[in-house]
Amino acid sequence: MKQLTPQKKRKNKPLVLTIAGSDPSGGAGIQGDIKTIEANGAFALSVLTAVTAQNSIKMFKTFDLPLWIIDEQLKSLFQDFNISTIKTGMLSSLEIVNHLSAFFNELPVTHFVLDPVMMSKDGSPLLRPDAIETLKSKLIPLATVLTPNIPEAEQLIHKKINSVSEAEEAARLILNLGCQAVLIKGGHLPEAPGCDVLFDGKKITHFNSEFINTKNTHGTGCTYASAIATHLAKGKSLQQSVQAAKSYVTEAIRHSLHIGQGHGPTNHFYFLDTE
Repeated sequence: MKQLTPQKKRKNKPLVLTIAGSDPSGGAGIQGDIKTIEANGAFALSVLTAVTAQNSIKMFKTFDLPLWIIDEQLKSLFQDFNISTIKTGMLSSLEIVNHLSAFFNELPVTHFVLDPVMMSKDGSPLLRPDAIETLKSKLIPLATVLTPNIPEAEQLIHKKINSVSEAEEAARLILNLGCQAVLIKGGHLPEAPGCDVLFDGKKITHFNSEFINTKNTHGTGCTYASAIATHLAKGKSLQQSVQAAKSYVTEAIRHSLHIGQGHGPTNHFYFLDTE
């Protein structure tokens, strides 16, 4: 009888929990988060907050899940898994923000990446206006790093951001909300698109890359934040995690997919392409 080769023991992957809304078109939301986390070398766990009906052109409808099922998803995961890193995306309502802030206050989580998703690519609101102040007062203070894009940062500080120096000042103002660090994603920055600004309370760091002129950028914010969370979970510093995530999302955009009639998605597994 042929002797079976013993299975090689592998080191367990770090776990990253994404809490977000769905995107049936697959480029953003919890689907995009899961792809990103797995592509960057961690194991993705997920809690769904809302269901959306959207495609590459438009957001049609959103439906918030009841708090009880969000709570049951969270409890079931934390009863079983040792989760050290959380990333949040679409939270939608005041009730969900309040519930998560209370839940997070009881958790021994090492890293919390908060992507303050406020609107979709077509401008549809993904966070209700009455939830923004609660996000600022209750959830942002718990974050390891907050990752707003330019329009989101403008909403947080009620000022326009047109230059790198204004992005730096915005990061300083946003840090006063209580998070440990702020990364302002510069894809919408008129002066220097592609320049991201990180402020950790001590120093400003710029992360620059080639600006790739393509309409296929659906899910870039979700992808970037999820990649940061994954590299934090793998033990890298915040600066190292942002740099690794920046390189990853740049290549995912470079190899973005021309599917759909609107904004196509980034290519989360671009490195697997053989043609």
